[in-house]
Parts: sequence; structure tokens; C-alpha cells
Amino acid sequence: MGAGGGTPVVGIPCYTGERAGSGRLFYGNNQSYAQALIGVGLAPLLIPPMDDAALESVCARLDGLLLSGGEDLDPARYGEERLPVCGPLEPERDAMELALTRMALARDLPTLGICRGMQTLNVARGGTLYQDLEAQRPESHPHAMGHLPRSARTHEVVVEPGSRLMEILGAERLAVNSLHHQAVREPGADVRIVARADDGVAEGMELPAYRFALAVQYHPEELFETDELSRRLFAAFARACREG
Repeated sequence: MGAGGGTPVVGIPCYTGERAGSGRLFYGNNQSYAQALIGVGLAPLLIPPMDDAALESVCARLDGLLLSGGEDLDPARYGEERLPVCGPLEPERDAMELALTRMALARDLPTLGICRGMQTLNVARGGTLYQDLEAQRPESHPHAMGHLPRSARTHEVVVEPGSRLMEILGAERLAVNSLHHQAVREPGADVRIVARADDGVAEGMELPAYRFALAVQYHPEELFETDELSRRLFAAFARACREG
């Protein structure tokens, strides 16, 4: 539980951004992830891209890993050609997050994926993605609702009875926000889809063979302040990090 038995430390991989005006590059991530972790008694640690040896050293000091949202994963990472509808790519981040995810799973480190993080976890296990739901799954409802407030709930999700996610949330249906145009297509090794939107799009998954390896496609960090079910998800993650 953290260095010396203190507050559990959870890594959050960073992306590279450019500061408006100066053009200076920075590493960062959305504050909502860190604030949600702090809200359940965890200490967030932002992790910039680095080589695998350094990542191994960092991973050995973590009590948990949070894989956040962000730009699209490169389809080459799951054996596909990039379609024109695929969004901007972050190759440096892809390499770092996939390596770190595999390291975390090898250590059975509690891992929570959110949006892109769910997709990263699936690709790390050999799964594939829809590069664009509208183009490749036209029967889907709109899921890319970024024009609305990030906390706006736009559709419902059905959770599979008997799943770890159902046990955590205590609810079979929940209303969620939706900020993605990609989604899990073929689940990877040991991946179990445990929640879907009414149109069948994967909205939750877990790896039952691991102590806590779970992901959702919606954004509970944006609902944390007002939604009990989102707080339950982060609280369950925190318990897993402390039990380590």
C-alpha cells in the first residue's frame, strides 16, 4: 500500500500536449481522473512516456494503474490498416500504455480502464476495435457526444448479472455519458464483455483471471461528484489497490 504502507499510488499515463501561445510541449491528462482517485483516498502519479526499463521501475512502485481516455489507438497495433475515419494518433503514448498495461497485468496490479483505456486494455490482450462506429457499425446509436457537457447522460448501459461490474455497481441498468467514436470489436484473450449499450456496443469488460482488471467505455470520472454508481466503481478500485 504505497511506499512504506502509506496512501496507495495509482499511475495515470500522460499524453503530450502543446501550450497555446508559447507552443511549449507538456505532459498531462484531464484533472477529473486525478480528482476521482483523490476522492477515494488514492494518490495519483502522472507517468510520461519513457523506455521500458524505466516503466518497469515505475510499475514496481505502483499500487494500481488507471488507463484514461484520449485519442485513437493506431490500428496497426491490432493488425489493421488505418481508415480515413480514424482520428488523430498518439504513437508514443500507444507504445508506452500498451507496454505498461502488459507489465501491470503480469504483476496482477489492479487496473481500471476508461474509454480509450478500455480499448487499450483490449488491444493489449490481442483484441481489435471498431475504428469508427458510424462507418463500421451504422446500426449503432450516436456515441460521440462531445458537443454536449461531458457529464450529460445520453444512453443506458445493461450490465451482465453475475459479473464483477454488476457486483460493484449493484445495478443492472445505468444511464451514462458517451464521448467515443471507437469501441471494442473482438475481445482479446481472457476478456469478457460484461456491459453493453442497448444497440449492442461494448460498454464494460473485465478479465476474470486477474485480481482487478476492469474497464468501462463511458466516463465515470466526469460523473464522480454526482453519481453514486461512479463513486462505487472508483471505491472498488481503491479497495483493490489497498489490498495489494
